[in-house]
Amino acid sequence: MTGGPYGGCVINSGAGLTLYTTLGCHLCEELEAWLARLGPQAPPLRRVEIADDPALLARYGERIPVLEDAMGEALERGFEPARLAAWLEARGWLDHAALQRVQGADAPAEPESEGAVMHNGRRYLGGLGGSRGED
Repeated sequence: MTGGPYGGCVINSGAGLTLYTTLGCHLCEELEAWLARLGPQAPPLRRVEIADDPALLARYGERIPVLEDAMGEALERGFEPARLAAWLEARGWLDHAALQRVQGADAPAEPESEGAVMHNGRRYLGGLGGSRGED
């Protein structure tokens, strides 16, 4: 581990992509899963822990996950497959066959948590539990 550009903790330094993240960030984990699936040609990923640095926390705290390329161009909400695919495509890193498999699959386009229920565009873990239609 070494110091990052803002003094934060960096894992796997020397890579071409930077993921600003923090421990327990499930959206960061989703982004990494989609990146591995849609962008296997992308440069190696380094993770920057924002919680260890007040400047990083102030800059990225409510925006993570943020994926940044070597030129400093950032992608927010990269856990959304369509956004990540467009970002990867612009850099020549998109695996088109993988994208077609994702788009053509019978399964949902996004990884689902076990026991999750979709309702009105929102994902509820553990089901809705009678909250629908009650005052």
